[in-house]
Amino acid sequence: MAAAPPRRRAVFPGAALAGLVLAALAALPVAAEAVGLPFLVVTATRMMIFGLAALSLDLVLGYGAMVSFGHAAFIGLGAYAVGILDAHGIRDLAVQAPVAAVTCALFALVTGAISLRTRGVYFIMITLAFGQMAYFFMVSLAPYGGDDGLPLSGRSTLFGMRLIEGDPALFYCVLAVLAVALLVLRRVVASRFGRVLRGSRDNAVRMQAIGFSPLPYRLTAYVIAGAIAGLAGVLLANQAEFVSPAYMSWQRSGELIVMVVLGGMGTLVGPVVGAAALIALEEVLAHYSDHWRLGLGLMLVAVVLLSRGGLAGLAAKIGRRA
Repeated sequence: MAAAPPRRRAVFPGAALAGLVLAALAALPVAAEAVGLPFLVVTATRMMIFGLAALSLDLVLGYGAMVSFGHAAFIGLGAYAVGILDAHGIRDLAVQAPVAAVTCALFALVTGAISLRTRGVYFIMITLAFGQMAYFFMVSLAPYGGDDGLPLSGRSTLFGMRLIEGDPALFYCVLAVLAVALLVLRRVVASRFGRVLRGSRDNAVRMQAIGFSPLPYRLTAYVIAGAIAGLAGVLLANQAEFVSPAYMSWQRSGELIVMVVLGGMGTLVGPVVGAAALIALEEVLAHYSDHWRLGLGLMLVAVVLLSRGGLAGLAAKIGRRA
C-alpha cells in the first residue's frame, strides 16, 4: 500500500506567530531609536499592556464563552493597588504586584461565584454591574483622588532599584511579563483543565454527563484572568504614573472585548495583535480626522465580516495559501 501523503502544516501556527510578534517587539526600541521616533516605544508599551489585559479576557471569553463586561475593573484595581501603596510610601514592585494580583483574584472569586450562576445576557449584565460598582467606589474614594485620579510619586522600584525608570526599561519589563503570560496561559489551555474549559464552552450538559462540573473550572479561569488583568493595571499605572477610575469604566471593558474579537478569540496571541491593531488605528485615524471613530468602526466591521477568526485567523489563512 502506498504511504499516505504527509499532512501540510500551517505556516503560522499559534506558537510561531507568538514568537514572531515577541521578536518584532523586542527589536522595536532599537529600530525606533535608529529612525528617530522614540515615541513609538511609549505607544508599543501601551499596546502590550492592553494586549496583556485582552489576553486575560481571552481566557474567559475565547475559551470559556463568558462575555464579561466588567473586566476593566481588574485593571483599575491593579492600578489603584499601586497608587494607594505609593501614597503610603510603598513603591516596590515586589510588594505592589502581589498585592494587586491577590486583590484582583479575590474580587474575581467573589464576583465570579455569583456571576457564574447565570448565563447569557444575565451574565453580561451582572459583570457590568460589578464593574460599575468598583468604578463608583473608586470615584467616591476622596482620600485617594476620587474622580480626579491619583498621581504617583514616580515609577515603582524593584528591590529598591530604579530598574524601570526609563521608557525602554519599562518596555522590556512589560514585554517580559507578556511573554511569561503567553507561555503560562498556553500551558493552561493545553492542559486537562483547558480541555474541560473548552468542552464546557462547546457543550456544558455533555461535560456534566461525563462527570465534570463546569462551574469550578469556569470560576478558576475567571480568577486567573482577573489576576493577570490586575498585573496589566500595575504596568499601566507605572507607564502613566497616574491612576484614574476611568481605567475601570464599562467603555474600557467594551474596548477589551473589541480587541479580543478583532485579534481572534481563543487564540491567545490574537488578542495581543488585536490590541496593537486597535491602538494603532486610533493613533493613525485620529491624526487625520476628528471623526476617526466612524472609520475605525467600518474597519472593524470589515475585519469581522471577512475573517471570522480575526486577524490571527486571517494570518493563518494567508499562511495556508502560501
